[in-house]
Amino acid sequence: MKKLSTAVLLLGAILVAAQESEEKGNQIEDIIIVGNRNVKRTKLETPVPVDVINIDKIQRSSPQMTAQDLLNYVIPSFNAVRQSASDGTEHIDPVTLRGMGPDQVLVLLNGKRRHSTSLVNYQNTVGNGSVGTDLSAIPVIAIDRIEVLRDGAAAQYGSDAIAGVINIILKKNAGASASLTYGLSGRNDGDTYQAGANYGTTLGKKDSYINLSLQLSHRGKTTRTQNHDLDIFGNNFAYAFADDPAAARAADDEKIKERGLTRDDFNFQIGDAQIRQGQLFFNAEYPFNDHFKMYSFGGFSIKEGKGFGFRRLPSETSNVVSSIYPNGFQANLASQVYDVSYAVGAKYNVNEWLFDLSNTFGSNTFNYNVNNTNNASLGAKSPTDFYAGAHSFLQNTINLDVSKNINRFNVAFGGEFRFEQYQIKAGDEASYTQYDINGNVAAEGSTVLGSGGSQSFIGFSPGNALKKDRHSTAVYADISYDLDKKLNIDAAARFENYSDFGNTLNGKLAVRYEFIKNYAVRAAVGTGFRAPSLQQQYFNNSYADISTSGSGIVTKGIFRNDSDAAKILGFDKLKQETSVNASAGFTLRPLNKLSISVDGYWIKVKDRIVITSNITDPRLEQFNVESGRFFANAVDTETKGVDVVISYDWILGNGNLNINLAGNYTETKITDFHFPENLATPQNEFFGPDQINIIETLSPKTKASLGLNYGIGKFNFLVRNTYFGKVIRDGYPFGGVQEFSPKVVTDISVGYDITKSINFTVGANNVFDVFPDRQIYENSYYGVFKYAPVQMGTLGNYFFGRLNFNF
Repeated sequence: MKKLSTAVLLLGAILVAAQESEEKGNQIEDIIIVGNRNVKRTKLETPVPVDVINIDKIQRSSPQMTAQDLLNYVIPSFNAVRQSASDGTEHIDPVTLRGMGPDQVLVLLNGKRRHSTSLVNYQNTVGNGSVGTDLSAIPVIAIDRIEVLRDGAAAQYGSDAIAGVINIILKKNAGASASLTYGLSGRNDGDTYQAGANYGTTLGKKDSYINLSLQLSHRGKTTRTQNHDLDIFGNNFAYAFADDPAAARAADDEKIKERGLTRDDFNFQIGDAQIRQGQLFFNAEYPFNDHFKMYSFGGFSIKEGKGFGFRRLPSETSNVVSSIYPNGFQANLASQVYDVSYAVGAKYNVNEWLFDLSNTFGSNTFNYNVNNTNNASLGAKSPTDFYAGAHSFLQNTINLDVSKNINRFNVAFGGEFRFEQYQIKAGDEASYTQYDINGNVAAEGSTVLGSGGSQSFIGFSPGNALKKDRHSTAVYADISYDLDKKLNIDAAARFENYSDFGNTLNGKLAVRYEFIKNYAVRAAVGTGFRAPSLQQQYFNNSYADISTSGSGIVTKGIFRNDSDAAKILGFDKLKQETSVNASAGFTLRPLNKLSISVDGYWIKVKDRIVITSNITDPRLEQFNVESGRFFANAVDTETKGVDVVISYDWILGNGNLNINLAGNYTETKITDFHFPENLATPQNEFFGPDQINIIETLSPKTKASLGLNYGIGKFNFLVRNTYFGKVIRDGYPFGGVQEFSPKVVTDISVGYDITKSINFTVGANNVFDVFPDRQIYENSYYGVFKYAPVQMGTLGNYFFGRLNFNF
């Protein structure tokens, strides 16, 4: 905190000293297209806050290589943290805005709705029970800029825009560029390679273009366990669940000694997953005449990940086939994620009426392969590699948008039809089946050798498999009024009908008033909604297993919200989340190149969807279910906070210094619960302090960034300090409550223009090797998890070199 205070005082001194040297002149502002349909406004003229991030400029000097990592260090209200040992969530990072859920942020590509992933986060990480959008599926080399609308916008864009909107704009410029990056952590792991190329040209006609981007990247795994400091094998949490922990440890000691090994030969892999990715994107437009043009954009991404589950020890005879793995094993989860999108549209302009008709398609498929594991119930006959199934999600959206400027009014209206489909595919039989001692599918009363299914990640069964779809139809109207850029008023309304839960009507009113030149106040109020995703309605991975008492075969896992098990407990069918958003703030430009904005906000969400912990209830026994987890509209939340953004360009000596200070404070509280009243399981067990902690205090309430970017001659220097406020982690029911103190992460880089076309940059992320506080022992799973992936993650310092080419 002391570093941050010093930085703020330094910034203030710089601005005061610079005031007299401020050069007069016109400052070019970014024209924004998100948040309203009046494309003539700049980011300081909007009634709601919008950040415009020039990706090419920022990425050139920043250590970060993906869109979500870049945004994480330049927009304080945005948050993304890599997770460890969390199944699919290791492979697609959940991102949040203003402390809300990943599924309460709408992502657009070129102003058109982008599809979400098919992955549900259910591993008790940030965004537990939610479905987000994979920003890393869009190559950075293809992005021109990113607009982040920090305000509710469901009345304009529909579902998911409760916390805000991220609009990614693809490049359309002519010419060629390329980038080569190599990086490595200070612990000689997590090596990264990225090669990207972009080429744009006209299509033989004025204002036509086609822009192509290809990007290949690799991120190596990291190891951040106690193995680096001491022998932790005997501290593995599995011993804690043994009937006689001391005897289990002694048994493992004997087996290790018999094989001529030591405990140092047993490494527990916990850290960032390995990710490899290839992406091809395009953006094109062709005008046939002054009135009619067609456009298209989209791309393909394939991601292959390799993460790691918990280690199975030699003493875990119910999980380990000793003839295959005499020393136990640590399974790895290999993913293949395919992401496809394309949009085709036409714009027609007649008598200043603009018609935009488009069709946007997107799909995401996540395949699971589990390697270096076994199905213990098959004994020595067990495979060691399993295809564990897949899930996929597709979305197709048809839009008609009509707009016209009439004097000081901009009138817009239109309609939307959206089709969505979600599918789960079963894996290999051995990946999900519990077999008896004779190799047959186990039934009640069967004798079994051990647990069934692929250890670490049990595959999807035919009982889990499904294909479900829905459609929605919407109409909207949007009217804005501008009085010489002094008074701006926006009003929007949207009616939407969903085939699976009914209608919703939402509205928004936003006002900006410039009472003195370059000094303005702004405010907005509106209602919003988020439809339950098909993934939340239908995701399930229930499986057969040995009962906790060892008395027989039972069913466990996650059950559909409309299942018999959910109904018997009294869970209602999922419905929409509803919200009320309000914001107020001011913008000012006391100097020509100094801009300041301060915005406070309040967000009330009713019937927010969460996933429970395990529920054990006697009524489930009639379905042979021992325990289950369910999605439910179970909580109401209230979020309040403030954003501050200060930007200043100062001509210093023969160079230009850009100073950017941004900060955010966000607080979210659960205000009410809506669980069935007659559940036999206490709430502390099925939605206890750990689940409340994920929503309220697992993300930093305070985050700030001070960036100094100085260019002089052929050199460019970047110094950026990012402050991550304290977080609290509740290890209930196995651990305790721990507060993680605030941290400051420093990024530095030095760039040099070798020629007009070639730039070389070297630098570091987290140059001072800052980590979150070490976990208290009871939260570290008996010594395995040295650090929790909170605040800025567990990579430590990271060094990089980058070559940029422009032709």
